[in-house]
Amino acid sequence: MAAETGKPEKRTKVRAIVTGATGMVGEGVLHECLQHPDVESVLVVNRKPCGVTHPKLTEIIHSDFYDLSPIESRLAGYNACFFCLGVSSVGMKEEEYSRKTYDLTIHMAERLAGLNPDMVFCYVSGVGTDSTEKGKSMWARVKGRTENRLLRLPFRRAYMFRPGYIHPTKGLNNTHRYYAALTWLYPVLRRVWPGSVITLREVGKAMIHSVTNGYENAILHSKDIAKLARD
Repeated sequence: MAAETGKPEKRTKVRAIVTGATGMVGEGVLHECLQHPDVESVLVVNRKPCGVTHPKLTEIIHSDFYDLSPIESRLAGYNACFFCLGVSSVGMKEEEYSRKTYDLTIHMAERLAGLNPDMVFCYVSGVGTDSTEKGKSMWARVKGRTENRLLRLPFRRAYMFRPGYIHPTKGLNNTHRYYAALTWLYPVLRRVWPGSVITLREVGKAMIHSVTNGYENAILHSKDIAKLARD
């Protein structure tokens, strides 16, 4: 105990893999990781360059996320994965959306769990995800099936992030136009629906704190994300 030895407790240093860094959420999470003193190193796995350089950052460009064998040896030695890669279900049949959501995510997660048993895995899902896998909404069923499988994998911990409206981080490049258009409404939304509104900065900080501090719930809604971001 620190009180007995007189030495401060050694804080966990985060070595994180980040996916989806060319999207809004992934870019914001990467930004927080690079600024945070508890993050020691970040490996970004992308299909195309993220356009960021930093002493903490290593980037792997890999086109086929369904076949990680060419890069698998480089994915070992990390204690966190912040999985921010995702696609919209608009215009997709369930089979195609399931392949691009469930199959892709689980393929990577299974390999990471085998390589890094001490890993904390954070998955960006969304408000309305259907844990029963039986509801009418196709995307919600697929996301629920993905969450349920992730929670059964042998990670140290797995957390499912279900944010509602995400307020973007100013100055970043990949903010969706409809989020940018709602920026002026953010103060009102935060007051009226505080449990459904979160900032991208809070999402990133909460992911980092999930590794250093942990959290009591495996499924995190906006209010949980805000609480964990403050810890």
